[in-house]
Amino acid sequence: MSLKDRLVEDMKDAMKAKEEGKVRLSVIRMVRAAIKNAEIEKHIDFNDDQVIEVLARELKLRRDALEVFGKADRPEKVKALEEEIAILKAYLPQQLSKGEIRQLVQETITAVGAQGPKDLGKVMGALSPKTKGRADGKFVNLIVREMLGA
Repeated sequence: MSLKDRLVEDMKDAMKAKEEGKVRLSVIRMVRAAIKNAEIEKHIDFNDDQVIEVLARELKLRRDALEVFGKADRPEKVKALEEEIAILKAYLPQQLSKGEIRQLVQETITAVGAQGPKDLGKVMGALSPKTKGRADGKFVNLIVREMLGA
């Protein structure tokens, strides 16, 4: 079953669940709308990899908003965003652990022959396809900077 089909089935289940599925239903609807908008923009039907990119983008938006609402002392919004993040994570591939990210970064640094901070772009360019949808880009960037001594 494709990821888009799974979203449709889960949306149907959430509709049947009435009250218990309200948050889940709204998150799934927002994600499906984002996927549809991206498909219309690019004039293609998305495959699972492209759907994962949209899901990762939606997750990033919520993580960024979570940070802002946390600083603004809005616990009710923080709680709501945490629920949405948990729902979105269920559709993404297994996230990489910190150790796995460090290992990928080290392998990539060796593969591209990076020497220092000036090679950050080279490393990130080679590393991004390997971590897309499986790790937060900001976090990966921090680890790369740390390992390159930036």
